[in-house]
Amino acid sequence: MISPEISEVHGILEKIQLAKDLYSKFKLPLKSNPEVKILFSEVERLIARSKRMMAEMGVNDLCRSCEEEEGGSCCGAGIENRYDVVLLLLNLLAGVILPISRYDKNSCFFLGPEGCQLKIRHTLCVNFLCSKIEDNLSLDQLVWLQMVLGEEMEKSFVLYETVKNLLLKLTER
Repeated sequence: MISPEISEVHGILEKIQLAKDLYSKFKLPLKSNPEVKILFSEVERLIARSKRMMAEMGVNDLCRSCEEEEGGSCCGAGIENRYDVVLLLLNLLAGVILPISRYDKNSCFFLGPEGCQLKIRHTLCVNFLCSKIEDNLSLDQLVWLQMVLGEEMEKSFVLYETVKNLLLKLTER
């Protein structure tokens, strides 16, 4: 059974390795599952919409400026500890190459020179809007952005739960 194995993994490198092991063993049944295929398609569409909206609203520029000029904070070292094996596995299934080392000792393990290297991010990472972002967007923009991000998080959660449940079934065999 997979649950105890996953819950005993603590370090990010251990989590990455276990996600890679699960990917090697179960990528075909997971990727070929009709429900997973549909969910991945929907999640990727929603992620693209969120990214497009954040770029259009200037959020990406604000984040980049904060990280490069002000030392950043929301993508600080330790955020990667929020990620579990299933979420990392989802990223592997989405074609992400997980890093093997930290780009910046003060930043999240998954923050690279071009921003977050993950496609499917933790709810905390998707949902967090700092006061600088809030101050630079109108109320209408904030509401619209949070609605769009909420749809991404909701569908990502459904995908996460679906893959987790399939893994449980696959590992019981």
